[in-house]
Amino acid sequence: MAQESAAAAAQAALEAAELEFLEQRTTVTGVDADADERVIESALRPRTLDEVIGQERVREQLSLVLEAARSRGRTSDHVLLSGPPGLGKTTLAMIIAAEMAAPLRLTSGPAITHAGDLAAILSGLNEGDVLFVDEIHRMSRPAEEMLYLAMEDFRVDVVIGKGPGATAIPLEIPPFTLVGATTRAGLLPGPLRDRFGFTGHLEFYAAAELDLIVKRSAGLLEVETLAEGTAEIALRSRGTPRIANRLLRRVRDYAQVRSDGVVSRDIARRALDLFEVDETGLDRLDRAVLEALCLKFGGGPVGLSTLAVAVGEERETVEEVAEPFLVRQGMLARTPRGRVATAAAWAHLGLSAPAVAPYSDEATLFGGS
Repeated sequence: MAQESAAAAAQAALEAAELEFLEQRTTVTGVDADADERVIESALRPRTLDEVIGQERVREQLSLVLEAARSRGRTSDHVLLSGPPGLGKTTLAMIIAAEMAAPLRLTSGPAITHAGDLAAILSGLNEGDVLFVDEIHRMSRPAEEMLYLAMEDFRVDVVIGKGPGATAIPLEIPPFTLVGATTRAGLLPGPLRDRFGFTGHLEFYAAAELDLIVKRSAGLLEVETLAEGTAEIALRSRGTPRIANRLLRRVRDYAQVRSDGVVSRDIARRALDLFEVDETGLDRLDRAVLEALCLKFGGGPVGLSTLAVAVGEERETVEEVAEPFLVRQGMLARTPRGRVATAAAWAHLGLSAPAVAPYSDEATLFGGS
């Protein structure tokens, strides 16, 4: 009876974790994503490694790891996937489960707040299952320490009681494959990172690769496109397939409502201009940050909190949403004295940079003393 109760509790915990994971993914894909949009997002995911476009090195390495595991008739080594959001870490986790013909269990680091949460999830696994933990670097420290033993020896020690009378009961776990995804690999403890047999880092996509992704998605959505139209969408997608697919759906809507339904370059440009995505992929928030930095603060340096107040956003939103792309585009620099606009930022806004740069030398610009 006790074992049945424990199994029921473990299943309930796993279902709750999966529900929370799906809710979190909804917010990540966009505030305008309703149930229908989430179904479309799922339908556009590649199902096999052969269908994946781009990421050739990671794809080839992962294919070798999975094929070797299948030939030995054993579970695959644990896999860690790192990289910015929207590059396909969740998709690769689903492909790993499909390639290994194993069920996929979904959860996320923020959902595992106690070691008991992880123990409940692990105890509900069957042999060969693939457990996907998104944002694994956000797990609680006690859960991380429990995971060390589970990954290496396929067992966990469940502590019953408190104080001197506490007893640790070893719980055997059937062999499974852990797939961890993280946007900040540097926050993972070394002992946890070292227990992954394969680590793959996903890079931003080239425009040509995004063009192929947009064409593939357009075919699945039955959207008629011209080569120039998909290329325009790809150029404005910030090197990210998730953004490319979202922009394609918005351009499709524009073409359907205000044109003949065909996505041409002109239609793509008009649609993306309407949704405030410019030629280089900058959106409303990106431009607001640059305009505040250049027009209100003379190019900087200015503190992050002050910059966030100037654009009417939270500090974390500016730092985590806008800044990474602006830095990657060479339009914004982080210095010890604050944020500064580069010459590229002034040029993008059609403004002339001040005669005296806000930073005195390259050491200041690139974070030196």
